[in-house]
Formats: sequence, structure tokens, C-alpha cells
Amino acid sequence: MSAAQRQRDGEAICARLARWMDATASTNTDAAGSRPRPTVAGFWPLAGEPDLTATLRALDARGIPIVLPVMAGPGLPLEFHRWRQDEALLPGPFGVMQPARSQPLVPDIILVPTLGYTRRADRIGYGAGFYDRTLATLQKAGLAPLAIGIGWREGRIDLNEDAYRPQAHDMPLAAILTPDGWWPAEPPAWVRL
Repeated sequence: MSAAQRQRDGEAICARLARWMDATASTNTDAAGSRPRPTVAGFWPLAGEPDLTATLRALDARGIPIVLPVMAGPGLPLEFHRWRQDEALLPGPFGVMQPARSQPLVPDIILVPTLGYTRRADRIGYGAGFYDRTLATLQKAGLAPLAIGIGWREGRIDLNEDAYRPQAHDMPLAAILTPDGWWPAEPPAWVRL
């Protein structure tokens, strides 16, 4: 992908994500009629990944809590710590930029960088298992954040149902968001249970 295509496609992903977040905000009210704000886990892009930073900044400006992943150590699940757009990030393992470990929060929505994916929203990551381990840990704790993969259209793997089977440790995602839309479908608006 050229830099210009990455920019255009990244903007398309951000626009679709913003529309979905707006729809979520407008339909999500509690019994008192107020709108709870979901805590959203984003990610700071590595080279070649979709850049969601403009959307994360816009959500932060609207008062939606943003958290970014922090690698606590090899073999451990990710921690998510609060990030505000005026705060500096620190370099972490694998060149990942992360916030200071100052305010851990459990996200309601997790945006997951996705290298490859199937039409069923099976995610293929980078092989270290951080997101699978994290989603499994949250699930075991009775927490169920909505996990949405973020990837390029070029990452879609068109295999028949028998050609690719997720491993036992692979955690399913609710959907994958690409410049072309949602796979397999747009997830319903987030609702706090």
C-alpha cells in the first residue's frame, strides 16, 4: 500500500468508526435517561497499521475515556491505562507507544489491531498472543468488552470454512472494521449491561 492509500483508507476507517460511535452514543441511555460513556481501548499504530489517533483524540475531547494497552510483561495479559491527548506516551516493548501506568481501567470497547481476518471475524494477529490472552482473562473475570478488529481490506483471507480454523486460544471478535465496511456485519450499538 502506498502512503497515500494508507492515509485515505485510514480516514475511511476513522469515519466509519466515528459514525458507529455516534450511533452508539445516541441510542445508549440508562433508566435515568442519561448516556453512560463507554471506556474505549484504542491502540497507537505501529508502522503500516491503521492510524486511529484522530478518532481517539476526538473521543477524548468529547469526554469519552480512552485507554491504551500497556504490556505488563511476557506471557501476561495487557493492562489498559487512561490516556488523554495532552499526555506524552512512552516507548514500550516491540516499539509500542504506551501511556504511563497511572490509571488502569477495564474497557467496554476494545479496538484490536488486526493483521489478517476471515469473513467470520477470526483475527490473525502478530503471534505473541497479547490480545487473545487479554480477552480470555476478561472473559474469565465475567467481563465482556465488545472487541472490534481494525484492519486493511488487504488483510482479508478468503478461505473456505475448512481451510482455516482458529486455534483453541484464539478469541473471537464481534466484527472487523475495514475501509470498505464491517465484517461480517456492523456490531449493534454498545450497551452497558
